[in-house]
Amino acid sequence: MDTYTLHRGHVPLLISLPHDSSVIPAAQSARMLPHARHSVDTDWHVAQLYAPLAEELGASVLTAKLSRYVVDLNRPADGGPLYPGRQETGVVPTMGFDGQALYAPGREPDAAEVQQRIETYWRPYHQAIGLELERLLAAHGRAVLWDGHSIRGHVPMLFSGRLPDFNLGTAGGASCSPGLQGRLADCLHAQSVYGQVVNGRFKGGHITRHYGHPGHAIDAVQLELVQETYMDEASFEFLPERARPVQQLIRQLLRICLEHARR
Repeated sequence: MDTYTLHRGHVPLLISLPHDSSVIPAAQSARMLPHARHSVDTDWHVAQLYAPLAEELGASVLTAKLSRYVVDLNRPADGGPLYPGRQETGVVPTMGFDGQALYAPGREPDAAEVQQRIETYWRPYHQAIGLELERLLAAHGRAVLWDGHSIRGHVPMLFSGRLPDFNLGTAGGASCSPGLQGRLADCLHAQSVYGQVVNGRFKGGHITRHYGHPGHAIDAVQLELVQETYMDEASFEFLPERARPVQQLIRQLLRICLEHARR
């Protein structure tokens, strides 16, 4: 089974979109509760949001073909927590962001199935990230990995109140050089339309933390975007007019990444 698509670009920028898909294989969906089959925690339309920007800039784009309910590509394979002490979903989730169970009682994946999903779905995506970053490094000497995500503005299980619109994460500065983080933060601070924060509730998941090595010429940044900024959270409808200024701001951020990689 093809578990991802990769479009290879010609500039030192890789955009990773690990949670864009809502597809759940039929054999797995049949064991899930009815509400879970809709994969409501999908990062809806992020590929549509980024596609024109990637084409314009010449960036590589890696997009997962399966739902995060099948396997969460932004979690460590060993199941370790990203935010110790906080409630969160796992590498093969059994509950959603609302705290509700995803599977019918007694039909959750066992340890053997969890490992099988990691080998079948998780490893190929991460191998693709590693190989594409190696290619970009060989061609350009530097590379930036941009991990694109989105989420509902209110998710009480994960955070209180409403999330800022743009949530930039660099693992507290460990996955990205101070110069790049500073320029990205300045870009966000320079506008007043969208709320923003750097290394707030979301500091970057496994992808950002694992692949970001600024001392070895790879910077990694995660953007967690509130879905209300570009779509209708109730109907999941993509709203082009609402999305346009969001794309303009993301374009500015991606251009900063490219300028940094081309120094």
